Amino acid sequence: MTFPATTGGTQTSRLGINLDHISKKYGDHVVLDDVSLHVEPGTVTALIGPSGAGKSTFLRCINLLERPDSGTIRVAGHTIEPGKSVSSRDLSALRRSVGMVFQSFNLFPHMTALKNISYPQQRILGRSRQEADARSLQLLERVGLAEKAGQHPGRCSGGQQQRIAIARALALDPSIMLFDEPTSALDPEVGLEVLAVMRELAADGMTMVVVTHEMQFALDVSDTLVVMADCKIIEKGDPKAIMSDPQEQRTRRFLRAVLER
Repeated sequence: MTFPATTGGTQTSRLGINLDHISKKYGDHVVLDDVSLHVEPGTVTALIGPSGAGKSTFLRCINLLERPDSGTIRVAGHTIEPGKSVSSRDLSALRRSVGMVFQSFNLFPHMTALKNISYPQQRILGRSRQEADARSLQLLERVGLAEKAGQHPGRCSGGQQQRIAIARALALDPSIMLFDEPTSALDPEVGLEVLAVMRELAADGMTMVVVTHEMQFALDVSDTLVVMADCKIIEKGDPKAIMSDPQEQRTRRFLRAVLER
């Protein structure tokens, strides 16, 4: 695993993602079959496709929550090559650069919203409690939840918990954000709160890769739309072009099923 000459500030924020020939199996079951993707810094890439297409696994390979069997990953200035071990120190550095938000919120139920956001900063970044809390309050304000700082997750709605989870990921100052269907467990109206935060991040120039079933978000916000099916990327390009005139029959079938529900 290699690193850029400078790992902070403007340079890191302008580094994108290159995934080359990524493959992954579980036993004899192929999950990803020779998948490649380039994400320009400061852009939003949406991944759509049927269940079982490999979207979530592909996303989790970016920050090594899943380790691909083959292929090269270059993300935020770090390079991961197949067959080479990654030290815990290097893995921590990678995951500081690449924040991730899951379908489930994964908040600590016994900690307040403030503590959920501050604790990782103290443990991973070495910030003092005062520094971490100040940053946490800034982020809670940003996601519209400053008044929830002292509340425990169980006293917050699903949408509020997901926004706290986004604030927690942002607290480590990542240059890239990954979202794995962040609204799938939420009612549509509640999901709009989360999508509004994501739209603001996109407007601020955050590099984002989003696995989503929110077709309007993919159309309006993403710079690149990627369609996955059968463990491969079958189509990618301009979201409006793909939505209005998909070139692949499998894409047409998927979009028809989603949009005509």
